[in-house]
Amino acid sequence: MNPILSLLLRSLVAVPITVSTWLICYFPIGLTFWSSTAFAILGGVLSHLILSLFMNTSYLKKHQLTRKEYRYIKKNLAEGNQKIKRLNKSIFKIRDISSVKQRIDIHRITKKIHKMTTKEPKRFYKAEEFYFSHLDSIVELTEKYTFLSSQPKQNIEMGQSLIETRRTLNELTKVLEEDLYHVISNDIDTLNFEIDVAKHSIKKNKDSKFPEENRWLK
Repeated sequence: MNPILSLLLRSLVAVPITVSTWLICYFPIGLTFWSSTAFAILGGVLSHLILSLFMNTSYLKKHQLTRKEYRYIKKNLAEGNQKIKRLNKSIFKIRDISSVKQRIDIHRITKKIHKMTTKEPKRFYKAEEFYFSHLDSIVELTEKYTFLSSQPKQNIEMGQSLIETRRTLNELTKVLEEDLYHVISNDIDTLNFEIDVAKHSIKKNKDSKFPEENRWLK
C-alpha cells in the first residue's frame, strides 16, 4: 500500500480514538486534564500501532510474502529507484537527437518495471536480473555517454567510443524489453489460458444451440 495513504488511514482511525479517550477520561471518569491527555495519547498511539501491524500483515498475506522477504525486496527496490533517478538524470542531459527514441524507450521500460515490482513486490523475483545486473550496466553506460558527448572538443577516439556506447545501449534496450516481458510472463500465460477457455465456451455454446447444423458441417 502507498505509505502516504496508509498513514492517512491510520490517522483517520487514531485521531477520533484519541479524542474519544480524552473525553471519556475527563468527563465520565473524572480524571485530571493531564491524566486524561496521557491516556488519550496512549490510546491514539496504540490504535495507530495495532492498525499498522494489521495492515502490514494483510498486505504481506495478500502478496504471499514473509516479513523477511518483504524487507529484502523493499531494500532492493529503494536502491533500484536511486539508480533509475541517476539514469533519468543522465538521459535528459544527452542532446543527441538521433538517440531520442532510444532514451524514451529506456525511460519507459525501466519506469514500468519498477512501478510493477513496487505495486506487486513478488514480481521482484522475476526482475532480479534487471535490478542486479542490467540496470547497473545501463546506468554506467548512460553516464559515460553523457560525459563524453558533453565535451566541447572530441577526437576520433572519443567519437568511436560514443558510437560503440550508443550501439551497446541499443543492445541493452532490447535486454530491458526482455526483462519487462519476463516480469509480465505469468500474466501473458494467464491471458492465453483465459482466451482458450473463452474460445472453448463459445464453441460449446454454439454446438448446443445449433446441433443439427454442426452435424451436417462435419
